[in-house]
Amino acid sequence: MSDSLASAARIKFWGVRGSIPTPGPSTVRYGGNTSCVEIRADGEIIVLDAGSGIRLLGQSLQREFGSEPINLALLITHTHWDHIQGLPFFLPAYSPNNQIRVFGYDGTRTRLGEILADQMATPFFPVSLSELPGKIAIEELKEMEFEIGRVRVRSKFLNHPGVCVGYRVYTSTGSIAFLPDNEPFEQLEEQMRNRGIENNGVRQFKSPRDERADLVEFLRETDVLILDAQYTDEEYQAHLGWGHGSISSVVSLAAEADAKRLILFHHDPNHDDAMVDRMVDKARMQIAQSGKSLTVEAAQEGSELILNSPALVRSA
Repeated sequence: MSDSLASAARIKFWGVRGSIPTPGPSTVRYGGNTSCVEIRADGEIIVLDAGSGIRLLGQSLQREFGSEPINLALLITHTHWDHIQGLPFFLPAYSPNNQIRVFGYDGTRTRLGEILADQMATPFFPVSLSELPGKIAIEELKEMEFEIGRVRVRSKFLNHPGVCVGYRVYTSTGSIAFLPDNEPFEQLEEQMRNRGIENNGVRQFKSPRDERADLVEFLRETDVLILDAQYTDEEYQAHLGWGHGSISSVVSLAAEADAKRLILFHHDPNHDDAMVDRMVDKARMQIAQSGKSLTVEAAQEGSELILNSPALVRSA
């Protein structure tokens, strides 16, 4: 491996499914675990979301580090179950040698720490969050930009029920944007009416047009864009206001932002591997028709991407 590739940021997908884990023969190729992505960059381990995929990540880290301490940062986009349900099964949290910094924003009515603790409270789980031996520090974010070592992180509120953010992670070899749950802002007004998200005391939305423009600038020329592409265009018509994207809207956003690589993410639990293949084909056709130069792939559990390398690689 060349020096440039050896020092480049590495992205590994541990969970790529949305809503609920879907193990089974029909999802074996793309995977059935829910949202979890690992970034290794500039000496940091950064984990995006704690869906069921984080259990496998924890096992991998234990094998890698053994008795050596593990220091990592966990960035939570929002606290819907499919993004936090794996945290109680994360092995590094059970060792007093390990330090885990958990970043995220408060919910609409409850603080982040309380939400994470509640899912582990009796009668839901036998070990409470406070009883975990690991050194867990929950940092409830108030600013939209912060740093993890030498890595700069920016965040933006997204169009999804409750409080949900996307992160853009700036490494020394490029940037990665992670937006696992987001609906086109054109539906914002309807969602606000139906879901009651406008007065949560955390963020104030602009007009749908301005929010769309801000999101495009937030994503401008990102090297890797991991984006919610849960629905086909036909499915989306029956799910307006649910907080997820359609394949055409996702490609349009990535193309307008001049992203270099688009990774389709948050696969619908009803979609088998063949359906995900068809969605990739549809996205690539749309890109070809637009005349843009944009690589499109679907996130695959167990696959790894070296920033600025040609393609996703399936890990052994």
